[in-house]
Amino acid sequence: METLKKNKNKEKSNWAIGGTTMIGLGVGIMYLQTSVLIFVGAIISGVGLGLIIAPVISLFEKHKS
Repeated sequence: METLKKNKNKEKSNWAIGGTTMIGLGVGIMYLQTSVLIFVGAIISGVGLGLIIAPVISLFEKHKS
């Protein structure tokens, strides 16, 4: 059980989804006065990009060890 926690703490691919969502939120806030749909689209794009990047990071981490 403890090795599972150590592996989870080492794996940084979980941070990709949250990080890209925050980037999408920041980009969306810049366009919020222009259109609300751009704001929502930027957040959804951030989540989608994070979901694409997370397995790639995980693949490279597994390949490295």
